[in-house]
Amino acid sequence: MILFGELYFFACAAILLIPAIILGVLEKPIKYYGFLLTVVFVGLALWEKPVDIIYMVSYLILELVLVLSYLRIRSNHGRKRGWFWTFLMLSLAPLIICKVAGLFGQNIFAFMGISYMTFKSVQVIIEIYDDLIKEVKPFDFIYFLSFFPALSSGPIDRSRRFDEDLSLIRPKADYLELVGLGLFKICKGLVYKFVLAQAVYQAITYLGGGGSLLSNVIYMYSYGFYLFFDFAGYSLMAIGTSYILGIVTPKNFDEPFISIDIKDFWDRWHITLSHWFRDFVFSRFMMASIRGKWFKDKLTGACIGFMINMLLMGLWHGLSLSYILYGLYHGVLLAITEVYQKKSKFYKKHKKDKWYKFVSWFITFNLVMFGFFIFSGRFLEII
Repeated sequence: MILFGELYFFACAAILLIPAIILGVLEKPIKYYGFLLTVVFVGLALWEKPVDIIYMVSYLILELVLVLSYLRIRSNHGRKRGWFWTFLMLSLAPLIICKVAGLFGQNIFAFMGISYMTFKSVQVIIEIYDDLIKEVKPFDFIYFLSFFPALSSGPIDRSRRFDEDLSLIRPKADYLELVGLGLFKICKGLVYKFVLAQAVYQAITYLGGGGSLLSNVIYMYSYGFYLFFDFAGYSLMAIGTSYILGIVTPKNFDEPFISIDIKDFWDRWHITLSHWFRDFVFSRFMMASIRGKWFKDKLTGACIGFMINMLLMGLWHGLSLSYILYGLYHGVLLAITEVYQKKSKFYKKHKKDKWYKFVSWFITFNLVMFGFFIFSGRFLEII
């Protein structure tokens, strides 16, 4: 079974979500039934890959042990950086092993959802270090990591926000409104993924082949729109399903192709991923560089921070050259944008003018599409 990818899944979901709706209408807790559904759907998705089931269960146990152990150490020994980095790297180890092993054709820890699970477990460890999380309930933590709507491709939720929804019993009227909104998002996601994305894919297939300049241009723009409709469609369906289960998973896309600069784009595209890197990589790098006086000014630090942040994002997608170049490309764009907006008198004078916003949108749109061209791997094929 492919989650949100085939008729069999949707048929099962349509039936198995009915008891969740009944529980919500009766103002009863949904979380235990929701966890049961997670076990069922993950089991069906990995039924033909028993090794992946073993890897996933092992991973969940490992991360639970790491989080509970670090929570105790943090409580008993305070904010020790050595302990923090040890547990952080141990939490990251399965994903690193998965990525490196993949380079040699090995499938170690290469089970569905490991990347998104790792984001969640790392977030918990970081916020334990920051003293924002002082208690971790094993059941809630396992459910948070494995929550099936967001398992395969996000969105990436935050544990404290997830736990609030998990323990919240909504009034009947509020829950029914949430279900209605969830069903709307599912329907919209179906149109995005199975109608619009497939229509654009046909343009890629029939018009984007070959090695001519025109075919490459068609491929570049078609691929960008295909990626959006396919991924945004999945995210909408995942969010809609989570609503029915009582979890208000945050949105992942917000009209990214109307962005007026590259920073605006990353506030609209794969929002939960970009904000995760912003909060746990870029911001922490900036705070450390300011405290340590690593650079002559904050602008230099920000530019280097953008480069590191986006390079790591590229590496997270995979260790192929296309992903690395994609990350560096956006790091450079963000750094240039930061310098331009901080230093340019022309920008400060005209940034609110309609003509300037239009020109800025046009440039940003094309830069974004070229970035997707790099991401697709086609760029390396023609150079």
